[in-house]
Amino acid sequence: MPTKRLLLCLLLLPAAAHAAVDDDGAARYQQALDAAYAHYRLPGIAVGVIEDGKVAYTGARGELAAGEGVPVDADTLFKIASNTKAMTAAVLARLVQAGKLRWDDPVTRHLPQFRMHDPWVTAHMQVRDLLIHNSGLGLGAGDLMLWPEPNHFSREDIIAGLAHLKPAGSFRADYAYDNLLYVVAGEVAAAAGGKPYAQLLREEIFEPLGMARCQAGPWSPAAVGNVARPHRREAARNIPAAADPARVDDFPSMAAGGVRCSLNDMLRWMQVLLDPQQAPGWLDATQRRALWTAHMSMPVGQRQRDWDNTHFHAYGYGWRLSDMDGQWKVAHTGTLSGMYSSLALLPDRRSGAVILINGEAEDARTALMQALLKQQTRPGAGLDVAYYAGLLEREAAQRRAGGHGPVPLPQGVPATVAGFGADAGVWADPWFGRVALCPAGDDIAFASEKSPAMHGRVMLADGRPWVRWQGIGEDADAWLEFTGDGPRRRLHLRAIDPDIDFSYDFQDLEFSRVGDCR
Repeated sequence: MPTKRLLLCLLLLPAAAHAAVDDDGAARYQQALDAAYAHYRLPGIAVGVIEDGKVAYTGARGELAAGEGVPVDADTLFKIASNTKAMTAAVLARLVQAGKLRWDDPVTRHLPQFRMHDPWVTAHMQVRDLLIHNSGLGLGAGDLMLWPEPNHFSREDIIAGLAHLKPAGSFRADYAYDNLLYVVAGEVAAAAGGKPYAQLLREEIFEPLGMARCQAGPWSPAAVGNVARPHRREAARNIPAAADPARVDDFPSMAAGGVRCSLNDMLRWMQVLLDPQQAPGWLDATQRRALWTAHMSMPVGQRQRDWDNTHFHAYGYGWRLSDMDGQWKVAHTGTLSGMYSSLALLPDRRSGAVILINGEAEDARTALMQALLKQQTRPGAGLDVAYYAGLLEREAAQRRAGGHGPVPLPQGVPATVAGFGADAGVWADPWFGRVALCPAGDDIAFASEKSPAMHGRVMLADGRPWVRWQGIGEDADAWLEFTGDGPRRRLHLRAIDPDIDFSYDFQDLEFSRVGDCR
């Protein structure tokens, strides 16, 4: 009989060391990875597949930073973005299991300063509501306090800002994805657990499960090593972002999307979720069930119906739940600028797959995950990466034909100090803070006090002002719209591209003029 110490050591082995690989299955997964890597010209990617609780395949391609020659491998750290949300939910589940909080606790029991725009919602918002996107806030409301990074918003700013975000719907009526309430959830965990959120992540998840390379809170990239850099796409080239600073600090959005993990870490995470015996006692049956219960219904998209014969779609605690070819699916994606992740589980098969990419790769992520899962739900059907890439390309062509392609920037000239008149000055929004529309040489510049990347040059197109961002991509450029007169004068921003990423929630901003330029 193995000793207890030996059993513990086996539990903590990297996930990729747990099982022999079936040669035929591994070859199919390898073909899918190679096809996605080549077709989408990715800078770097790591992929893992679990079958019946065991690691059936791991593979990696590309570089940590394009052109630098250092390869991606199963220990490379990637930003997992919103796949962090499931970890935040698991931390809360551990605290519930320990009796330190209840899912139906009012949020104000743990955070007395918490306020929503509606006092009734403030009083009735429960811990569980923070996780299931039912708050009544609009899609991505307040995300400009989180991104672009880095910025100067604190968790205290985020919690205070919630009171100024007007609801777009009724509390608990409809699903609308948000990030801010996951930041609140992390602070609830910290208050109930008596420790910072990042410390709780390490103590409740990373350490007991043997996810040795995952990083949260302050850490040193040089000391940890093997860290993938995000990339942006310019024509046919992948352009790496600047390297991380010598010290990566904790930051406010950590609980919503701030964790970095390796492929081996994510495979270990998946194995424990699929099989309680991988970590006996870590999470009891009641809390496991809570995480994967359908707490908030979601619409079933046409693509889901056509591709997967999906009949239901819902949100659990940090997870999206659905059916795929008659099988239960538990999944989530993660998206940050230049980093994409995807994790999907088929719990009844004790199987799943994970994808980590350090480039702009929404279609690559989608096509590859479909191809990987279909080898388990519809083996032999020939539903490979090329098949799904073709479907996605046809969808894109249909959108363009319907007038939903990229929107060209307006033609214009720089706004001048003389031409901008009295609208030059300092403007303030209740949650986003101050911005300056002030002279920069002969021109007018837009500069945010708390979000330094939100700066740009004010342009005029047929007399209509807009801002050409210099710290973020031009796909987020925005019209400047002034309304009212005198003390009722207001400034609003509106995206030029209607298909802008939802985290640029310009529609939630309303600026009042508060001072002159200095």
